[in-house]
Amino acid sequence: MMKNSVGLEKKLFWNYNNSVETTLGKDIIFMIKVCVFDLDGTVMDTLSSIAYFVNYTLGKLGFESIEKDEFKYMAGSGRSVLLHRALAFRGVDTEDNFLKACKIYDSAYEGNFMYLTKPFDGIIDAITKIKEKGVKIAVLSNKPDNVTRLVVEDVFGKGFFDHIQGQTEDVPMKPNPTGFLKICQKYGAAPDEACMVGDTNIDIGTGVNAKTFTIGVLWGFRTEKELLDAGADKIVSTPEELADFVAKRA
Repeated sequence: MMKNSVGLEKKLFWNYNNSVETTLGKDIIFMIKVCVFDLDGTVMDTLSSIAYFVNYTLGKLGFESIEKDEFKYMAGSGRSVLLHRALAFRGVDTEDNFLKACKIYDSAYEGNFMYLTKPFDGIIDAITKIKEKGVKIAVLSNKPDNVTRLVVEDVFGKGFFDHIQGQTEDVPMKPNPTGFLKICQKYGAAPDEACMVGDTNIDIGTGVNAKTFTIGVLWGFRTEKELLDAGADKIVSTPEELADFVAKRA
């Protein structure tokens, strides 16, 4: 796919009988067979949970807690980066502190992974609408794979999502497109027959790297400017708007 100079719109789309006005004022035609969702900040409202468990960890190590809003920019790149960023924020990011933090955090979080975690208002209905149109739905997260599955299945039940993928040794973290491309391959879809939905430049970057259509959501952790600067093809303000956009192209 080609992009314009400001990175707002891809130019190569696929064949279907629905069209949409692009940022360049031209009609594009496309079909979505696979819709891949980020987890934290897109499907699940986890900011309070992330802040709680990181601050619990810092407290156990004898360090001062961090304001919740700071975690909007610490989260998104996996547990290890999250803890490094939190320790660095307090000026104590040593190897010893990091290893201790990992043990404390993992024990606390995996023992109560749904604490202060909930789906965003309207997102269950939105994803259900997309699923009912026959679109394959998947989660691709930088959380550890076991926790990703626990969180998703606790809210949606086993089998609701066609595929759930968290961080594993053989699937590099986003924005590496490997996880996204494997999901597409599993369901026989080319990247230009899919879309990546997320709330950060990491998610949009994943889609750009995979040469797929990218949808940025505004109810998560980051700003519209960040999403557009990263190359988002579409911005949506509500889960309902997301569902309508995808369902019309299924």
